[in-house]
Amino acid sequence: MARRKVVYPVEQWTAEVSERLPHLSAPQAAVLAAWSFGMVLAHSCSLTAVAGVLAALVGGKANTERQRLREFCYPVERKRGAHRQAIAVEPCFGPLLAWVLRRWPSDHVLLGLDATTLGERFVVLAISVLYRGCAIPVAWAIVPAGRKGTWRPVWRRLLTALRAGVLGRDRTVLVLADRGLYAQWLFQAIIAQGWHPFLRVNTGGTFRPASSRAFHPLRHFVPTPGRHWQGRGTAFKSSGARLPCTLLARWEPGHRDPWLLLTDLAPEAADAGWYGLRQWIEHGFCVSKRGGWQWQQTKMTDPDRAERLWLAIAVATLWLLAVGGEAEAAQAGAAAEAALATLAAGTRHRHRRQRPRLVGVFRQGWYRLLAALLTAAPLPFGAFLPEPLPHRLPLPWTDLHDDPAEAAA
Repeated sequence: MARRKVVYPVEQWTAEVSERLPHLSAPQAAVLAAWSFGMVLAHSCSLTAVAGVLAALVGGKANTERQRLREFCYPVERKRGAHRQAIAVEPCFGPLLAWVLRRWPSDHVLLGLDATTLGERFVVLAISVLYRGCAIPVAWAIVPAGRKGTWRPVWRRLLTALRAGVLGRDRTVLVLADRGLYAQWLFQAIIAQGWHPFLRVNTGGTFRPASSRAFHPLRHFVPTPGRHWQGRGTAFKSSGARLPCTLLARWEPGHRDPWLLLTDLAPEAADAGWYGLRQWIEHGFCVSKRGGWQWQQTKMTDPDRAERLWLAIAVATLWLLAVGGEAEAAQAGAAAEAALATLAAGTRHRHRRQRPRLVGVFRQGWYRLLAALLTAAPLPFGAFLPEPLPHRLPLPWTDLHDDPAEAAA
């Protein structure tokens, strides 16, 4: 009787990576899968830690695994062999996004733009899919810290690498960024992709509602905490900075400053409360460092090598969030069914305010992958099941007046 071939977990994950990133060669997909699989087991992106885990897993030598992983990050001139080939990171951005959105059931996709630093060595410019309290990097560029010049060409290149055709025309794509990144060209570049900017601006600007002939300071629209206003008009009085757009102004009680957001969406189709999800990209940066992969300990000094390592970080993060998010969605569904059963039985059900996550989806995914490996269960790949966009009870509206002093009173 023929012996059944055993498919090891690393091979299962390699097949998944090869299918989702089909432009990679078989050796490239295999090493990328090994990198990301080893990172999950080691809970670190350290070359030494990942090589040690993989060597123990396959019964090989740590130095052999170490060299294989190291060459993944090398430029072509430092590789061995007649058919040497350096992995190109940028062509992976579109397929990474397509991987996340392959069975995405929601009509909305939220992308976050932000930059993070690694000491005085690197600056990472990243675009991430915001998902269940965290973020999945799908496009990035790493530049030396302190390099003079503008980031405009880099952001344009990253946006172009994530063409709207990958997402499909039937989805509303919101691109969120904090006030430190606002620029007129960025607003327009996002629209050029077929997406919708959701950009926060500083309080020092001005805005002219469509029904008015005068520009007012932005604080005029939300003079005190606990107010909100939204409407079409023109932002910024200076002729070179003027921008036809929608202003979403909201000042939550307890916040030092209001949220002043510019978008191309119609006022009735947008909610300033969505901007609260932008902080998830900060959680994603935390996952890449002390909260997950420990990238802050890297000894790399070359930005190109670091960008290739970030490809493994992105794939590993995608995997854990898919598995953890699916588990969280199942738990939420079970809780909802239990509440409905309680109501059907006639038992009094007390509504409770939704609690914050006690365990993030990243860690939930890690727990379930380890459990599957320890129990020899089928390797989970997970699924992306985003939460509905938050809907907040409206704050009182701010009545508009031509005289800012009158509105403040």
